[in-house]
Amino acid sequence: MNESWIAVILGIVLGLTEYLPVSSAGHLIVVATALDFTGPRATCFQVFIQIGAISAVLVLYRERFFRLIPEGPFRKDGGFNGWRGLTLLALTTFPAVVLGAIFHHVIKTYLFNPFIVAAALGLGGVAILIAEAYKPPPKVEEIDEVEYTHAIRIGLIQCLALCPGVSRSASTILGGLFCGLDRKVAAEYSFLAAVPILSAAAVYDLYKNWHLLQLSDLSLFITGLVVSFISASLAVRGFLAMLQRWSFVPFGYYRIIIAPIIYFLMR
Repeated sequence: MNESWIAVILGIVLGLTEYLPVSSAGHLIVVATALDFTGPRATCFQVFIQIGAISAVLVLYRERFFRLIPEGPFRKDGGFNGWRGLTLLALTTFPAVVLGAIFHHVIKTYLFNPFIVAAALGLGGVAILIAEAYKPPPKVEEIDEVEYTHAIRIGLIQCLALCPGVSRSASTILGGLFCGLDRKVAAEYSFLAAVPILSAAAVYDLYKNWHLLQLSDLSLFITGLVVSFISASLAVRGFLAMLQRWSFVPFGYYRIIIAPIIYFLMR
């Protein structure tokens, strides 16, 4: 297949799955393998197009991010604003960044295998069903009501996503539900918390693999980035609209069903 079409397909896959609790890494591994687009260059491409998904949230929530600027024109006191908002994001991001930096080589070398990814997908699906059945009643119905203790606990649970197949989105959303966040608030906080952690991961991986980038790959990488931006924007909007009617249960069953399929496709 022409590499431009591969860039489009992978951009769509990443954008649609990055912010849903289904593991973008697991889906990307399977699709990239099926398209025979693997190796260090392909891995670098997958990291690069995450910038598109990150940019989608920055654009969709631009007013919210502008209010994080402590002395900016959109400054507000309290809530998820200014220094308080930045501190909340830092508390959620710090544990995974530290562990990710320490165990980066171990994760890349030993955890990216069919059994680990499939097992994490399946167990994550079970965790979603358990969370929906036993989560405490929601006490936080606005993102401005998120407290420092919530941010720390969500950040610690987010560390589970360092294992491929767990899903960063799923871990932060489930963490939010068990902290008493409303479904919509848990999802939106997961989107916002994704920006610093995904940015840190992308910058680190690009730094480590900068030598693999070639000028001739520019059009391929830009295509994937633009497509991932568009598909991520649609996915975030659709996900929030879905939560107005349904719970996370369908995603739990989806993960359980697809886990063995991904295992046999990756073998």
